[in-house]
This record gives sequence, structure tokens and C-alpha cells, in this order.
Amino acid sequence: MNLDQDYTFGGSADRQPTLNSTFENEFSRAEWERRYSPKRARHHTDFFCDAPEARRVALAGDFNRWDALATPMCRKSDGRWTASLELPPGYHRYVFLVDGKPKLDPNASGTVQNERHERFSLMAIS
Repeated sequence: MNLDQDYTFGGSADRQPTLNSTFENEFSRAEWERRYSPKRARHHTDFFCDAPEARRVALAGDFNRWDALATPMCRKSDGRWTASLELPPGYHRYVFLVDGKPKLDPNASGTVQNERHERFSLMAIS
């Protein structure tokens, strides 16, 4: 029994497909990377904050190094503020900054505290 011959796709060791021929036959390498590459494993995430009286709302979190200026939110006609980000899978801590004051997200997955007992909203992305 020839193990090389029995465990190849074409029945012959010299015709065994390579990774490159698999890409060429099924789809391009770029298409594969777009679908399955961990570099592209980000998820579109929308944040909403109800603050109709606010003059300015921003989103600060571990995904933007807690920079209060990095992610300003846009006011909608109904008084809600929105921001959209592409985030990697995992848990993300964040807070809304409503006119400079932190506000937790009531729609968050939960809340967490840091070592100074400050509370943050928690979102799970999978």
C-alpha cells in the first residue's frame, strides 16, 4: 500500500494540489483574505446615545485610547447621537462624553470598573 498515493486528491503524488491551486480553483487569494483573514475580522458597530439637550457628545473607549476628540458623535433629528466604528472581536470598554461628562450606555452588554472604581460600559463583539 502506497500511503502517498492513497492520501492525495488526484490519486497520484505528483498531482497533489497546492494551496495556490486551491485558491485559483475556488476563488482568488484577495477574495479569501477578504472573507477569512484575521486582519479583516472587524465588525461594524453602531453606538447610540440619548442626549437631546446636549451640545456635544463623543465616544471614548479602549478602541480609541480614551481620546475624547477621536470619535465625535453625530446628532440626529430625534435628539439621539450616533457613531459607527469597525471593531475587532472581543470585549470593549467605553463611555459617552455628554458635554464633557461621562455617561454609561444603558444598552451596553454590561458595566465594568477600573482600579479607581470608575465605571464603564462594556460591549462584546463576536
